[in-house]
Amino acid sequence: MGLLVFVRNLLLALCLFLVLGFLYYSAWKLHLLQWEDANSVVLSFDSAGQTLGSEEDHLGSCLRLPNKLFSKPAPMFLDDSFRKWARIREFVPPFGIKGQDNLIKAILSVTKEYRLTPALDSLSCRRCIIVGNGGVLANKSLGSRIDDYDIVVRLNSAPVKGFEKDVGRKTTLRITYPEGAMQRPEQYERDSLFVLAGFKWQDFKWLKYIVYKERVSASDGFWKSVATRVPKEPSEIRILNPYFIQEAAFTLIGLPFNNGLMGRGNIPTLGSVAVTMALHGCDEVAVAGFGYDMSTPNAPLHYYETVRMAAIKESWTHNIQREKEFLRKLVKARVITDLTSGI
Repeated sequence: MGLLVFVRNLLLALCLFLVLGFLYYSAWKLHLLQWEDANSVVLSFDSAGQTLGSEEDHLGSCLRLPNKLFSKPAPMFLDDSFRKWARIREFVPPFGIKGQDNLIKAILSVTKEYRLTPALDSLSCRRCIIVGNGGVLANKSLGSRIDDYDIVVRLNSAPVKGFEKDVGRKTTLRITYPEGAMQRPEQYERDSLFVLAGFKWQDFKWLKYIVYKERVSASDGFWKSVATRVPKEPSEIRILNPYFIQEAAFTLIGLPFNNGLMGRGNIPTLGSVAVTMALHGCDEVAVAGFGYDMSTPNAPLHYYETVRMAAIKESWTHNIQREKEFLRKLVKARVITDLTSGI
């Protein structure tokens, strides 16, 4: 009799454990992107009841998408409370800030700005576009359409001057790391924010040099030459929240965790990181210039140079195929819009 009671209690405990586990898993899934598998279609609705991807998309209505994707969107940039954020405190760069406290504190004590501009922060609907560097942008004449977005994000040293017809004139944020930053001061746009994506500890040290106008040493562990000056006032400089690198890599794309350390094939590209940031901070998200078509080796790799697609080599740090699958899911579920249809 005692054995039967024990078995019954054990089964009840097991059932309770399974129910709680299911509820936890369901809550976790709802906290993340609301897309289904490749064989189904997600229907998300804005406050007016319009389905995403409807004609309202093209008439400038606000879809208010990120509020449906994340229960608590992460801030775009580090602020003076950065040491309280457990999600990034426990990881070293690029997935967190562990070991960088003094450098970040020194930088923020001078920049003293942690958000977008007051005008952008006051918008009831923020429409954002991430402009990639792909050759697919060439000869598409999308410049005016790109400039129509409230926030135009550009990556690394991709030029604007001379390519305005295809890529637009407007730059709100330029996200980069030391090796990717423009090296000639005259290349920088006057009205944009300079945003550091810190992939290694040297990157934060470099930004401190830039902010304090100190001499940048080429022997500080960079893999190529870096900019020694950025013509921006401290108030125009931001540090991208490393949580977006972490979330893009491990939660959204599904790259190897590798104990939270940089390793082979587990670093997301800056484009995917920028998309992840936009999903948190924008009401509508579009991309342009994304996607590499390896079946056309003679196609231009980037819109601003003659290097061909065949020049792409296997990347030690990135998993391009996994990222493409991630972005395709976003496009298919109408979470983001791909203006150049390259994904």
